Amino acid sequence: MKNGITFDFVNTSDINEVVNHIRPETKAIFIETPSNPMMKVTDIAAVSRIAKRYELLLIVDNTFLTPYFQNPISLGADIVIHSGTKYLSGHNDTLAGFIVVRTQELSEKLRFIYKTTGACLAPFDSWLMIRGIKTLAVRMEKQQENAMKLANWMCTHPKMKSVYYVGLPQHPDYEVSKRQARGFGAMISFEVDSEKTAVQMLERVKVVLYAESLGGVETLITYPMLQTHADIPKEEREAKGINERLLRISVGIECIDDIIADLEQALL
Repeated sequence: MKNGITFDFVNTSDINEVVNHIRPETKAIFIETPSNPMMKVTDIAAVSRIAKRYELLLIVDNTFLTPYFQNPISLGADIVIHSGTKYLSGHNDTLAGFIVVRTQELSEKLRFIYKTTGACLAPFDSWLMIRGIKTLAVRMEKQQENAMKLANWMCTHPKMKSVYYVGLPQHPDYEVSKRQARGFGAMISFEVDSEKTAVQMLERVKVVLYAESLGGVETLITYPMLQTHADIPKEEREAKGINERLLRISVGIECIDDIIADLEQALL
């Protein structure tokens, strides 16, 4: 418990699981879609109907798809958050976060907080964000195009055992994603045949950068079990599929042939 707040972690792709965890004191449902790093998709409209039935707020993290590909408020969300550091900025050169709300009441509450505590961006960071958003559309289209080609190549490589990309028709949430979003984004997670292969890839990549962030113009590869999810107990982490063979890649705008060639040589 922190600040008097308690919470449960649930698979929000399973609507029944969401309902089963609602208690009399529940105030909000928080979802991330697609999820990081397993790329599960939650039906935003379906969860919104549940939230309204129980008079709860629905909060959606829309970082991976951005407003260009997905608009949660139009699907029933009350609050949408973005890590502006990622796709909205697009250049890995500033830290920022955004909160977008449905109602005037929520807006006034947020305005009071940032006016009294100063929780808002500095002028130069604001300028960097505006600069980045100007190219959001062209970056997202190019990154998605690259991601689709890369995911299809991954599906043919013998050392790739599983590829988690929402844009693949075989993805279990493909139809939900098509229904609620205009695109699939450029985040891919994949499982290789061994821990040795995973470490070898990270050591050998040259064009692709081994780094923790995502959403920039550069292609970045991350090792979730060692970086983003290192603080989760091993049993819990592995139960979610985040094991020593899982890698996550944020596909950039480089020539896709160069990205594929780089990963291919790293897998030799």
